[in-house]
Amino acid sequence: MKYKRILLKISGEAMMGDQGYGVDPATVDFIAKEIKEAVSMGSELAIVIGGGNIFRGVEASVKGIERASADYMGMLATVINALALQNYLEKYSIPTRVQSAIEMKELAEPYIRRKAIRHLEKGRTVIFAAGTGNPYFTTDTAASLRAMEISADVILKATKVDGVYSSDPFKDPSAKKYNTLSYIDVLKKGLSVMDSTAISLCMDNNLPIVVFNLKGKGNIRKIIEGKKIGTLIRGDNGTRTKKRH
Repeated sequence: MKYKRILLKISGEAMMGDQGYGVDPATVDFIAKEIKEAVSMGSELAIVIGGGNIFRGVEASVKGIERASADYMGMLATVINALALQNYLEKYSIPTRVQSAIEMKELAEPYIRRKAIRHLEKGRTVIFAAGTGNPYFTTDTAASLRAMEISADVILKATKVDGVYSSDPFKDPSAKKYNTLSYIDVLKKGLSVMDSTAISLCMDNNLPIVVFNLKGKGNIRKIIEGKKIGTLIRGDNGTRTKKRH
């Protein structure tokens, strides 16, 4: 395996499939099967999940809800998604723990870094819910932060397209796909991969990001095996973060 410990970032939109809202059972079942395939290879998998299929804090704040309150509401939406994904993973006999940055002991463990690492070492998949637990931070930033904390080898950013493009490929047929990018390129070009805080965190710690299409069957496994899937974002010198655990 090219990558042993992985942080998988799944957007809330990915959970709703072709529906306009909510959680699509068939889509979540597909995601669970893809994760099972990765875990069966012996990889240690942690997941950060978004909540945009249920509630978007930024959009709500534009419409009049105070921003901090709107962000907390969005964090609660990620917990709903985490519990849904946990349910499907356990249907496939994958031991799973949900850790929430906002304490809700009846539903999830509180986020404790050392405990999360211990779960991974024991072969359990860990789902990080409620973002960072703070308003004004996206789940992309939460993914970068948690990846650093658990000493992940890579962030896998699951999207609905097969990599990073110069513009929206659904709107612009001439959009160019990038096979590799540096962190600086992403920031300078203003590419909508992750927000600038998340990219800067990865750049400061030289943590590679692979942006790929979640709907491609076997894509997670192929990336773990080292196959060229999607777009790889890394430092200018092409080096990859050394194993830190």
